[in-house]
Amino acid sequence: MARTVNARIVIWAAAALIATAGAAAAAVVYTQAASALLRVRVGNGAGESRLVMELDQPSTARFDSEGAPSRRLSLTLSHARPQTEAQGDAQGLLRHWKTASAADSAEVTLDFDRPVVVKRRFLLPPDDGIKVYRYVIDFGLADGAATDPVPGAEPGAAPVTPLAKTPHAPTKADKAALAAFAERNKPVQRKVIVIDAGHGGKDPGASGGDSREKDVTLAAAKALRERLIATGRYQVIMTRADDVFIPLEQRVQIARRENADLFISLHADSIPDSSLHGATVYTLSEKGVDRAARKVMTRSDWFADVDLPGHDPAVNRILLDLTQRETTNQSTGFANLLLDRLGGRVDLLRRSHRDANYVVLLAPDVPAVLLEMGFISNPLDEKRLTSPDARADLVDGVAEAIDAYFTRQTRIALR
Repeated sequence: MARTVNARIVIWAAAALIATAGAAAAAVVYTQAASALLRVRVGNGAGESRLVMELDQPSTARFDSEGAPSRRLSLTLSHARPQTEAQGDAQGLLRHWKTASAADSAEVTLDFDRPVVVKRRFLLPPDDGIKVYRYVIDFGLADGAATDPVPGAEPGAAPVTPLAKTPHAPTKADKAALAAFAERNKPVQRKVIVIDAGHGGKDPGASGGDSREKDVTLAAAKALRERLIATGRYQVIMTRADDVFIPLEQRVQIARRENADLFISLHADSIPDSSLHGATVYTLSEKGVDRAARKVMTRSDWFADVDLPGHDPAVNRILLDLTQRETTNQSTGFANLLLDRLGGRVDLLRRSHRDANYVVLLAPDVPAVLLEMGFISNPLDEKRLTSPDARADLVDGVAEAIDAYFTRQTRIALR
């Protein structure tokens, strides 16, 4: 989840900053000198496994021993440090992984349920919206290894098969095979989407000729919820499911409490010029970032659980900036996908991506956008906003953008 990832970034950054006596300049030098092992991901099949290590800078990997196949392998990432020492379990050929710091390197220990060999390994640079380096290693069953795991067997310590000295780029055949492998082993954990129907209750929002904003936003929110639930890929939370008034701060609290992966606030615009029409997407402005930071640093009621482990206020502000920067990048990435998917379905304003200091966008650790679906003050837009068919078309575009956003985040990129 977004909040979990950002929390890990905060923990790693805190260690780096505290180790350098809280000096901001020293922290910058440290992060440039060593790569950060940000995340470990595992894809498992019956007789194959893929390990993906995400880094903020390039690194080289070497196995500590070479020789026969083994059920326990150890590798070292040179000039790298894990953001926090971690471990995890997996279902399949690769059963357990663990990271640890060692001098100027990161050590990764892997336990398999049968003897394996390394099939291939390569480094993928940032590309197509992916901002990290990915060191990819594919493992397969050793020749003669049993198809089924040996009951009660413990991981051995035998060395691994020799590897080529230089990682090679994947071939077309590699890409096809690995893409099929990734498809078979896609994560099943559902992403949490919070849909916020703007206004409600005593706050009707803007008014059109025959409609009110609070009604069209609720209708769109319900349609989007049904569309997303039908995919089976998402857990959907609504800030309101009826005509009730929810304070803006509580809408943000709901997203954070639910560990939302994405927050979408739906609205309908209004302006005295009834000729103006089209949809707009807003993300948080620089002023909004500063506003959120002030609330966090003063421990306001609705940001009281933001975890800042440093004892120095200056250090904590740096940690918060790291979190906010990542969240802003994710929000902008989704906004661009959303405009792309809506462009062929609805009219867009000339400057369709804007930033604003809206309260509902203030969460420092939840990617968020506010979608103005159109101008309720424009007769054509109002007709579209109140039409079930047009609403379904708009909702399809939003759902496609959500699918694209999470596919881009979780897929194993093969370039």
